[in-house]
Amino acid sequence: MATTPRTSIISLDEVPFDDARHSYERHRPVVLIVDDESMVADTLAMILGRAGFATLTAYCGAAALEIAQAVPPELLISDVAMPGMDGIELAVAVVNTWPDCKVLLFSGHATAADLMAARSAGYSFPLLAKPVHPAEMVRQVQASLAFSEAVATVQ
Repeated sequence: MATTPRTSIISLDEVPFDDARHSYERHRPVVLIVDDESMVADTLAMILGRAGFATLTAYCGAAALEIAQAVPPELLISDVAMPGMDGIELAVAVVNTWPDCKVLLFSGHATAADLMAARSAGYSFPLLAKPVHPAEMVRQVQASLAFSEAVATVQ
């Protein structure tokens, strides 16, 4: 018996763009988006770009690390299940190199149990379930970056 995918088409009109743009007029935070499904990474980059963020995309962990070397991200958004280096390994590598980088992981298959090894090593990464509505992803990105923006304002 065939199953129907849990995806639906969301209009870009449903994504809150104006508020995000005004919040980041002076500085566009760099968000590195990594997913082995290029359509997912590219679509998310388009959504976040329209929401006022500077986006970079990679389709595997190794490429993401190369990109991050050239342009250190303020936020890493990564799929968990990827061939080669998975998203959790990538997140640990990025945070070890750029400790101020925030991380959001997302997956259609991963569970909190998948994060246990990272948690045991002292890392705590939020995990979002795919599919993520674009408006919710924008809210999550804004929330992830809000703390670092507040700290930068105080210093």
